[in-house]
Amino acid sequence: MFNKIIFTGALLVILAPAAAFAQTNAPGGAASGAVTGAVGGAIVGGPIGAAVGAVGGAFVGGIIGDQQPQFRQHVVTQVPQSYRYESDIRVGAVLPETGVNYYEVPAEYNVPGYRYTYVNQTPVLVDPRTRQIVQIIQ
Repeated sequence: MFNKIIFTGALLVILAPAAAFAQTNAPGGAASGAVTGAVGGAIVGGPIGAAVGAVGGAFVGGIIGDQQPQFRQHVVTQVPQSYRYESDIRVGAVLPETGVNYYEVPAEYNVPGYRYTYVNQTPVLVDPRTRQIVQIIQ
């Protein structure tokens, strides 16, 4: 247990400057991503997972603040096919390999490498490599 704490502390010290850089270059994106990462990390790895997830999430970011309603409107106007998901829609949920349609996020939202989909009539941001929901668009 002590080794995990030391490792996590060292990882946080190493990644802190990069997280600060992310905050200065994506206003709000790092903060939003840190919260999202902390929640996902806590689900998977408890308190230590929350700490590591918060730092990792700061790099991920997300669609932030005032952009969320605009992005939601974009999704609705595209009329995407909604996937029916039997479980709760939550950050960290992994979508199935088949049956889900993923769409490009316009460059203006600054989330390169991510896709969105419509799940139970709710737009979500997804990491296409893991099919994991990284943000629920409000």
